[in-house]
Amino acid sequence: MFFEQVAEYYSKLESTSSRLEMIDLLTELFKKAKKGEIKSIIYMTVGSPAPPFQGVDLGVAEKLAEEAIATATGAEKAKVEASFKKTGDLGLTAEQFISGSRLRRMSGDKFEINDVLETMLKIARTGGEGSKDAKIKMLANLLAASRPLEARYIVRFALGQLRLGAGDATILEALSKAATGDREFKPRLEEAYNICSDLGLVGETMMRDGKKGIEEFKVTLFNPIRPALAERLPTAEEILEKMHGRCAVESKYDGLRAQVHVDRKSKRVEIFSRRLERLTEMFPEITAAALKEVNADKAILEGEAIAYDETTNQFRAFQETIQRKRKHGVEEMSTEMPLHLFAFDLLYLDGESYLNKKYSERRKTLESIVKGNGTIRLSDMMLVTKPKEMERYFETAIEDGLEGIVAKDLDAPYIAGARKFSWIKMKRSYKGELSDTVDLVVVGYYRGRGIRTEFGFGGMLAAVYNEKTDMFETITRIGTGFTEENMRALKKLFEKIKTAKRPARVESLIEPDYWIEPKYVVTVRADEITKSPMHTAGRHKEGDEEIGYALRFPRIVSNGIREDKSPEEATTTKEILEMFRQQRKTKVGEEA
Repeated sequence: MFFEQVAEYYSKLESTSSRLEMIDLLTELFKKAKKGEIKSIIYMTVGSPAPPFQGVDLGVAEKLAEEAIATATGAEKAKVEASFKKTGDLGLTAEQFISGSRLRRMSGDKFEINDVLETMLKIARTGGEGSKDAKIKMLANLLAASRPLEARYIVRFALGQLRLGAGDATILEALSKAATGDREFKPRLEEAYNICSDLGLVGETMMRDGKKGIEEFKVTLFNPIRPALAERLPTAEEILEKMHGRCAVESKYDGLRAQVHVDRKSKRVEIFSRRLERLTEMFPEITAAALKEVNADKAILEGEAIAYDETTNQFRAFQETIQRKRKHGVEEMSTEMPLHLFAFDLLYLDGESYLNKKYSERRKTLESIVKGNGTIRLSDMMLVTKPKEMERYFETAIEDGLEGIVAKDLDAPYIAGARKFSWIKMKRSYKGELSDTVDLVVVGYYRGRGIRTEFGFGGMLAAVYNEKTDMFETITRIGTGFTEENMRALKKLFEKIKTAKRPARVESLIEPDYWIEPKYVVTVRADEITKSPMHTAGRHKEGDEEIGYALRFPRIVSNGIREDKSPEEATTTKEILEMFRQQRKTKVGEEA
């Protein structure tokens, strides 16, 4: 497929504010793909030249892209820079300069989608001395052969700013419709995606081998499995009721979730975050320990990596642990602040998937291959049948400086990529008060006014994630908890993902000064959840009025973005409804 056709569909996707229309457009696009193209189209649509877990970094900064545009069009770099300052979007700048360039290609020349991805991968693999000039040349050659609309999306893709807003669920739904004519096969496609984390591979398999190919999908070492997620409940009584009176309870460590893939024969280890990013080089002590301390030829373990001070027997705060997620100064930090991996699940062992085995069997096998008291240890766990037992365990975890506990259904399989009541978390903030923390997705922001004018940032519009509709529903405007440094940093971050109109997956009755793509997650504390006619979270009809839910007195807990969480891992609409129910129950109890 010529890239020109893909660019035309991207322009239509960019113009729509309807998720259903977005699905229809992607369905048409996927149907037109020739054999061997669907993988490239999907990768490009999600804005990555390869699956995220491969850690492919194009290494194209704005200055490099400006030079490539100037080289491709024969324009002065100063003029390109001036245009960028006006548009705020190098993609639009590239489109303008290609449109006015006398060096433009002949109308009969065309290149295909695979050519674009191949060039991008070459750019990513180019390193060492002279790599900057080589990257400029490759990107400039591609732009020189482009039509204006193609140039817009080539530059945006190179910068990681494609701005199409198509989430995983949207792509899977479109893929189901393209291959089968309806969306009924989407759940099975999602299952395949959950065990390979590669949308391109799922799309290619579906288009090449049909339903049979998807049904035969298997866990593969070094392809990360999308992590299981926990529901939340506030009391031990409610948790045990959900678990039919008996469950395992584990400590909830406030660290970095890590999935460790080990192949002792090839001496290869890969570590992936909960967002499926490669962490291998960042955690050298865990990488080395996996080959020595895991008694298996091949295995996939899941655990929590956390800084732990053995001299004081104390876990360090998350803010300290997160400092280990870095590309530079790794060896020094691993000595200064060594990590331990507290393993809590086994997903694969010596050629066999453990996803469909009961938790009790997975845990027993995990205990047989992880022994000792080294860098890799087992998470604390006990079996409980009474609320008092769970509460005592919970209090002990809090005293040890941990977040709380996670209860697990002894008979449940590992449900990859989903939030189910087979895992239930209870954190300290759930005990009694509703000053609970929630993780929200930023969907817009406000320009600074008054004393904040100089920062160009006055607050943000935030949303929760509705798993059923694959939409982000607004729940609050946040204007407190920011430092001056933080406001400057957030404005700079959000400016790069501003959109001209409301993103298709955002449902909102409120218009911020600037919309942004739903990309970043922040942790927020609030006094309570209230009903609101202004917000769309959990919106429903009450009498003659449409009512949603909002946060009262929201404030940012920490000054940073939660880089370890994707937008789809934010607090869900379902969780907000449950928290509101629990809040009302607590108030009734207090009044009584």
